[in-house]
Amino acid sequence: MLEAKHLVKQYGGQTAVKDLSFHLDDHRVYGLLGPNGAGKSTTMNMITGYIAPTSGEILVNGSSIQEDPEQARRYFGYLPEIPPLYTEMTVKEYLLTAAQLKGIPKADWKREITSAMDRLMLTERKDRLIRNLSKGYRQRVGIAQALLGDPQIIILDEPTVGLDPRQILEIRSLVKELGKDHTVILSSHILTEISAVCDYVLIINKGELVAKGEVSELEHMVQGQNRLELTAEGREETLKSIFGSFPQIRSFEMQKTESPADIQEEICCFKIELHLDHGTDIRRELFYKMAEERCPILEMRESVLSLEDVFLEIVEDPKDSSS
Repeated sequence: MLEAKHLVKQYGGQTAVKDLSFHLDDHRVYGLLGPNGAGKSTTMNMITGYIAPTSGEILVNGSSIQEDPEQARRYFGYLPEIPPLYTEMTVKEYLLTAAQLKGIPKADWKREITSAMDRLMLTERKDRLIRNLSKGYRQRVGIAQALLGDPQIIILDEPTVGLDPRQILEIRSLVKELGKDHTVILSSHILTEISAVCDYVLIINKGELVAKGEVSELEHMVQGQNRLELTAEGREETLKSIFGSFPQIRSFEMQKTESPADIQEEICCFKIELHLDHGTDIRRELFYKMAEERCPILEMRESVLSLEDVFLEIVEDPKDSSS
């Protein structure tokens, strides 16, 4: 559906996007994730043909945006972070104007506008001035504009910014529905949103594609992705020996906590975090080993690395983390 090849965008001496390549398939919701200033908006502006790349190529259904921009743009519906709404117009008037600007044939205007309003639950508000709508309904009007012409690719830049929790859930549900009939690109820095809505994630940092994959795949990329968290009693050297005997344990961290008054002086209580190989489960084996060494487990729970953990691990600058 869409392929980006070695995209570069420079502004003066600054490189906003650096050798970025990826391809997108039909009927999936893609999350474009990255910290502020990572190059997400620049990438979307190049994809839609709003700005030209310094070098590289963008193909949509085989059409080059640079060589045939009018044809390529017909495949897109785009909602910028700040929707381009004319607030003195009614909803219907605005969508009619958008249909004209998009070059939709006059015979199709009524059908296209009615369909978009129905899908976004705007029909009852079609004659209201946009300025009198809530932020959530303004976002719906912006998305309705993006749907006109039945584009194959819909790009949504931070579509839930400034919405209340109920409106956020409504927009997320809508994005999932759109993914059944369209290819959707959702740009966001809200990790829970990407995790809840997207099938596939592209993480951009400093203009480069640093990771891509399904959410579960990205979680498995990072060292220590599976963890066991324990509270246990025992001698420190005994516990270290036990953990060292398991090849599935990549590393572990131990922290002393307040010990009960009735245990021996050389025995301490520890909070322990074990970092395991992906896909391993040593709970039962570890339980028996600890019991054999008379090191009681007071608490044990398994935790899996979240998308937030992955994101921070991937984009964190070692120089920043040391300060």
